[in-house]
Amino acid sequence: MLAIHILGDILLIRKLPHPMPDPSLPLPSPDAQAASRELSGRIAARIEAAGGWLPFVDFMDMALHLPGLGYYAGGSLKFGAEGDFVTAPELTPLFGQTLARQVAEILAVPSAPTFLEVGAGSGKLAADMLLALEGLDALPDRFCILELSGELRARQQATIAAAAPHLAGRVTWLDELPERFSGCVVANELLDALPTHAVAWRDGEGMMERGVVLSGEGFAWAERPATGALATAMAALPALAPYESEINLATRAWVAEWGRRIECGALLLIDYGLPRHELYHPMRNRGTLRCHYRQRAHENPFWWPGLSDITSHVDFTAVAEAGFDAGLEVLGYTTQASFLINCGIGELLAARQQTGGEQVLRANGAVQVLLAPGEMGELFKVIALGRGIDAPLAGFARGDRSHAL
Repeated sequence: MLAIHILGDILLIRKLPHPMPDPSLPLPSPDAQAASRELSGRIAARIEAAGGWLPFVDFMDMALHLPGLGYYAGGSLKFGAEGDFVTAPELTPLFGQTLARQVAEILAVPSAPTFLEVGAGSGKLAADMLLALEGLDALPDRFCILELSGELRARQQATIAAAAPHLAGRVTWLDELPERFSGCVVANELLDALPTHAVAWRDGEGMMERGVVLSGEGFAWAERPATGALATAMAALPALAPYESEINLATRAWVAEWGRRIECGALLLIDYGLPRHELYHPMRNRGTLRCHYRQRAHENPFWWPGLSDITSHVDFTAVAEAGFDAGLEVLGYTTQASFLINCGIGELLAARQQTGGEQVLRANGAVQVLLAPGEMGELFKVIALGRGIDAPLAGFARGDRSHAL
């Protein structure tokens, strides 16, 4: 594959190995291939209209969110063991039940009566949270879901109606962020899928933004000098050439918007990522961009666009800075394992074990995945940002790593 660097009117072309995915990746169905070809045609037209070069952030946005064809908007997204990836709520309802304990604590603040999940996926977490909050006698005045995908919204409605039919009528779906908000916002595995800028530091060339061009193979990486806010963000990072990575300006803007809108309450953000000094470590010089297809990870976002999820690690230092600059306080930052243990997942698992049977074995295995350092326990982090929350949050009572941000 060719990597093309655009410097003024000069094209610098560098030969690079084609980032082919694992050859064991299953071949998509003919219908899926047809949808991907249509999406690729739309992306190709966008590249041509842009003069032959498209920032990767725009490619990722189309591949994930183009109405009717993108990964999150075209029907290819699958959850669970038979899908492309497994999220914590799909593993066990204990995740939602444990999270509900922290949410209930925030909702108990008199001026914070609303719950809002952003990007609710299959609706499994929302259903588990509804039932758990009911059991805690902590159902909020309003239970809302912000979901832009019509297909996912329909899936969420069906999931909640099946799991909690008596509570389904309490749920309201939103099309945009509320102008003012008081309560608790939860986003589980949302930030990693926000479209990100791909960047590189090159010897002799400086700071480059990576983008996409058309080639005989379909799409290829191309680079040009970074400018504007992206160049400013790159200059603040401890990366030394040669180095490739990602900078998610959308995450910073998203958190800042919540800082403007939250009057009293907290954001609970759960995702995989690292503080800045770890994320941009010299040993991580190829970045964290990953694609997920049928329980397999690969590194080629140009392989059948629209059929793989595309993600990158979250810079939790940037999240904290964006919140702080918008007037929010960092209420806690820790690993998923510490957060869940602090919120009592061990007690909930012990209560489940009293029932016996195969379900106990499944619950034990799921909790092991949620807590184990080699699984989700260390890789996933939880950060809370808020305003008007005076009491310490239970989820960060032990193992708070806010000092590491």
